[in-house]
Amino acid sequence: MILTDRLRSIGAGVRLWFAPARVREEGTTPDYRFSLANERTFLAWLRTGLALVGGGFAVDQFLPRLHDVLRVTFTVVLLVGGALCAVRAVNHWVRCERAMRRGEDLPASRFPAVLAVAVGLLAAAMVVLVVIGWTR
Repeated sequence: MILTDRLRSIGAGVRLWFAPARVREEGTTPDYRFSLANERTFLAWLRTGLALVGGGFAVDQFLPRLHDVLRVTFTVVLLVGGALCAVRAVNHWVRCERAMRRGEDLPASRFPAVLAVAVGLLAAAMVVLVVIGWTR
């Protein structure tokens, strides 16, 4: 029962991603500057996702002598990170827009911190592997 309620809630949230007019039906219209700032943040997250995807392809193309397993692992982690950023971007945009319209606090998220730590660790690992020359 609890699981089905949670899945319904997630499904309703995802449907809002594709129906921004339904988001506008809630609450009152906030100052347009806040909505535009929310859109700019959305676009910044999409750019971050694209950069991660580009980084994944760069690792695959520019570190060909790295062991195959490591190269593929780094590539997949970056590509998945890029996909997660894109999904997170639209989800966060909807959540913020709804909160502004309802006069609620903006939603908090651990995603930026988790992403920063993950990218930092991945970059450090790649630097170490390149410096020590762990290649085939």
